[in-house]
Amino acid sequence: MTLKKTLTFAAWAFVIYFVAFRPDAAANVVRGIGGLIATLARGFGDFFARLIT
Repeated sequence: MTLKKTLTFAAWAFVIYFVAFRPDAAANVVRGIGGLIATLARGFGDFFARLIT
């Protein structure tokens, strides 16, 4: 097994463990990432809107 496959397997195992045993914390992480993506999208949208006007 290559190092890349081993690390990928370990990452997925950690994600499954994290969601199974710490669902509240996992939900907070996902909510935070979603908020970050929304903030970035809003910033890019504002930037391009100001370029046009």
